[in-house]
Amino acid sequence: MATGTHTVEIPVDVHTVWDYVSDLEKWATSVPAYKEHEIINDKQSIWTFEGSVKSIKKTIQAQVDITEWNEPSNIKFEIKGLSDKFTGSGHFTADDVNGKTTMTCTVNVQAGGLSGAVLSPIIKWAVPKVASRLTESIARKIVVFS
Repeated sequence: MATGTHTVEIPVDVHTVWDYVSDLEKWATSVPAYKEHEIINDKQSIWTFEGSVKSIKKTIQAQVDITEWNEPSNIKFEIKGLSDKFTGSGHFTADDVNGKTTMTCTVNVQAGGLSGAVLSPIIKWAVPKVASRLTESIARKIVVFS
């Protein structure tokens, strides 16, 4: 299993962070390797990612299901591969600290099936980078747009 966790401090209140993070349309394009997404309903979406590692180009589709939604501090989700066999989970947390917000993004992904042996090294390399880049990008956009 690959895990990525990244925490940032954002100089705005927790409700401002929640207003941004709780609206998928505001930050979807910030996800590394993002190609497109489709919102199925308020708890489910289908994401397409495209990237290349060592000259191997790969497109991956995943279903993301929101499993917990606690305003203004916590969103939990599960990930299921549609194009490849993998599963995962993650969460965003936002904590008020003296008028600022500490935001943490955690993502866990595990590859399975026959392609698991090939995907595991790539996932272990990519997931920490995705968590870090996504968290930093969201934090920058919140500061700019607030």
